[in-house]
Amino acid sequence: MSDRTTTDDGTTENELRAYYRERAGEYDRVYAKPERQADIARLASWLRDELAGARVLELAAGTGFWTERYAPVAASVRATDVNPETLAVAQARGAWSDRVTFDVADAYAPGRDVVAADGEPFDAVFAGFFWSHVPRADLARFLDGVVAAAPGARLVIVDNRYVEGSNHPITRRDDSGDTYQRRRLDDGTEWDVLKNFPDPAEVRAALAGVCTEVAVTELEYYWTATGRLVSSTAGAR
Repeated sequence: MSDRTTTDDGTTENELRAYYRERAGEYDRVYAKPERQADIARLASWLRDELAGARVLELAAGTGFWTERYAPVAASVRATDVNPETLAVAQARGAWSDRVTFDVADAYAPGRDVVAADGEPFDAVFAGFFWSHVPRADLARFLDGVVAAAPGARLVIVDNRYVEGSNHPITRRDDSGDTYQRRRLDDGTEWDVLKNFPDPAEVRAALAGVCTEVAVTELEYYWTATGRLVSSTAGAR
């Protein structure tokens, strides 16, 4: 999913936002890979179970591929992304319930006073395929922002595992341990994109300061994590 990313080689956040903006019309092709279909079906079912009846704040919603799969069973959804272009793709997917809204917002700072459509606090936060684009040095900042937006809510994360031959190859690793892929769009432009593939221990360690009841599961091509967000990060780390 699209949102803010930085690199160590002078690439600006705006340039990487531009990459996701330019990729908006191409993004969903990644979900058409034949080898991933069983995992995608399993994830869709799992998300519906996890988010049924919840007031969901979705971060880095991108093109709404996953929003479309769980929204029918959620009490309400506020789907956010930093790029209006990807949200336009999401909104054009079909007829959305009036319980689903789309808003431009930065996943690093979704807001401290945001509420669900009924005026109540969110009781679930979903972030799909954003963790992998967060520099390791910024993970704590990202997670602190999530807690600020929805203290006490259930956190649901989905992201990629690295599988040789199914993922873009990793082309380099920087001094911070962040890894990068070289990606080419239909217009011929090439982009150096930060894409991390943490192991379960790394995910558990990162969530330990902001969540209780942490569970991490690996599928063949994806991983999931859930937890209960603390009420405040003050003194939690």
